Amino acid sequence: MEKFQEILAKVYELAVTYGMKFVLAIVVLIVGLIVIKWITKALVRFMRKGKVNESLIPFLKSMANILLKAMLIISVMGMVGIQMTSFIAVLGAAGLAVGLALQGTLQNFAGGVMILLFKPYEVGHFIEAQGYMGTVKDIQIFTTVLTTPDNRKVIIPNSPLATGSITNFSAMPIRRIDFAFGIGYSDDIDKAKEILLKMAQKDDRVLKDENPPEVMVEGLGDSSVNLKLRTWVKSEDYWSLFFDITENVKKQFDGAGISIPFPQQDVHLYNHK
Repeated sequence: MEKFQEILAKVYELAVTYGMKFVLAIVVLIVGLIVIKWITKALVRFMRKGKVNESLIPFLKSMANILLKAMLIISVMGMVGIQMTSFIAVLGAAGLAVGLALQGTLQNFAGGVMILLFKPYEVGHFIEAQGYMGTVKDIQIFTTVLTTPDNRKVIIPNSPLATGSITNFSAMPIRRIDFAFGIGYSDDIDKAKEILLKMAQKDDRVLKDENPPEVMVEGLGDSSVNLKLRTWVKSEDYWSLFFDITENVKKQFDGAGISIPFPQQDVHLYNHK
């Protein structure tokens, strides 16, 4: 009976000693989670008000959320009475092991951070990288998602994107289009150049103020005189102008009697007796 009373006394003592700490820790945890949720929402509003890049906002929000929750958990564990020195040492060893096991993933994470900070491309840009061309749909922590012109979804790890070559077709507001056309050696060069120049000047999509369109003889080929038409357009008008000009040049040359040479092969047959 005395032993049972001693056990009850110890249980009561532990309950008094740690019960209030445990209840207080639970309250702090709940209140802390509510405060963290409020802080992350306020951070998002602040970043949008400060016109931070939309691609960077989800990443910074998740990082702040993880950091604040880790600090909260460590504080709550300290309130309960857990020795944080040993816990942090164990956590550090576990983190090292996980880091070695996920080395490639961590490289992609670092690549995502570099992309979001230095912005070689943004959501909505049309890029070429790692053998793929497409529109950037999402920049995630570990990967970048592209949509190809034929509507295929391509997911590329961020590490090679951060360290490799990238061609960004949307980074500049205007671009130059170089058209190449060949005419026959017997055709009138001046007439062909006049047709190309007038066609470019009449199109409203062609920028004519700072960089007017120009036509020059690029070279003398094996079977054609090669002309080059250079025009400057807004990036969003690039492909529509490219296809329209290409089609109209064929029609205009046909109407003016200007030939467009194509490879031909003459076969001679000899009858030996």
